[in-house]
Amino acid sequence: MIPTIATINTHHQAVALDLAKLLSDEYILFTKTKNAHWNVEGADFYEKHKFFEVQFEQLHQIIDDVAERIRSLGHYSSSTLKSFLELTHLSEKREDKNDSTTFISELLADHESIIIYCHENIHRFANDYKDVCSSHFTICLLERHEKMAWLLRAHLN
Repeated sequence: MIPTIATINTHHQAVALDLAKLLSDEYILFTKTKNAHWNVEGADFYEKHKFFEVQFEQLHQIIDDVAERIRSLGHYSSSTLKSFLELTHLSEKREDKNDSTTFISELLADHESIIIYCHENIHRFANDYKDVCSSHFTICLLERHEKMAWLLRAHLN
């Protein structure tokens, strides 16, 4: 059901679609992070296993937040793997190595892709779509991904 409040925005469908793409990216990144958690090998196994666990738990919360934002706009959230794969900007390419550096590099690239997507939508949501709440929501997501990317980057130095 579409919200019937006085501040209803005629652009909610467009915002919901852009958020659905973001939800798809978040779900793919969550899955890839879970894969890293399950399959990392090497002398730093335990440390990285726990590190990836913290990250996928954070992504799980982000996924829920994005889906709920879409629902608050009066639209349904995608919830099938097929729809996620159709909408995502990320790839499921997979290296043959299971070392932490390979996983971290790939996950970092995905976080950076999401950061770029968030940057692209912040002003569009606020200015073009007149949806400052979704703009603010996206800023908060951006901050979370920037911190997660920083932590990944710190493991590469």
